[in-house]
Amino acid sequence: MKEDIYQSVTNEIIQAIEAGQTADKFQMPWTGYNSIPMNAVSQKSYRGVNIPMLWVHQLKVGYKSGLWGTYKQWLEKGAQVRKGEKGSHIVFWKTLDIAAKDDNEEAETRMFARWSVVFNADQVDGFTISEAKHEGEAANITAADEFVIGSGAVIKPGQDGAFYHKTEDYIGIPDMSRFHDTKTSSATKAYYSTLLHELTHWTGANHRLERAKGKRFGDHDYAFEELVAELGSAMLCATLGITGSTRADHAQYIDGWLKALKDDKRFIFSAASQAQKAVDYLVSLQSRGVRS
Repeated sequence: MKEDIYQSVTNEIIQAIEAGQTADKFQMPWTGYNSIPMNAVSQKSYRGVNIPMLWVHQLKVGYKSGLWGTYKQWLEKGAQVRKGEKGSHIVFWKTLDIAAKDDNEEAETRMFARWSVVFNADQVDGFTISEAKHEGEAANITAADEFVIGSGAVIKPGQDGAFYHKTEDYIGIPDMSRFHDTKTSSATKAYYSTLLHELTHWTGANHRLERAKGKRFGDHDYAFEELVAELGSAMLCATLGITGSTRADHAQYIDGWLKALKDDKRFIFSAASQAQKAVDYLVSLQSRGVRS
């Protein structure tokens, strides 16, 4: 039987989320990283659903490196995947042109998912790992401040909670002094993870990327938007060199995410795709220097 790629990926994400919810820890599979997974040969970052997928594998096995490549790509770099090492799946899309059957139909192009197998730099011999060096937390935080300012979003500190006010189009967030260190995160990392979460929500406004928020807590669209913001925050933190953190108040969303993932095998693909669009949109605002 042909393997269902969508279901396999979804099952891995579900297992990783469930494994992170125990009596002594609360961890999501896309937090705790300060870099986006990168291809060792092209030096390009992976995108979309491949980002949380590779983070899941990195978390499961404990790889220290964020560099990946196919067996052939490692050979091109003069490295050798060690015997017995098991690769990790990534997804890529291929297009198929379908010709019209008659004059009454139009030709169409369909996209379908396919597997590729990659290996982490920790799994190969003959390669010296040289990860991208960050300038330290102070520089990274400065970069985050500049990134948020560059988006043009209106930020109102001093609020009782963190939120995006859709009607008035601003982000509210408590003062940084209200954030505290936890067992898994510093107060500073928690603050920026939260701010970038709300900034991802901000991109979904009707005059920006136009994502549906959902009518009430617990419905499908609400859970979807929260997962988009969760993934968007993780991607932005990693892009800016900040180790993301898991927000304790997001434990309320876990059941909704798990239900949606179990009901819809394409849920994580769609959420990761929308999160990537949000990140790309925010990055484009930086380069254009526009306010939105």
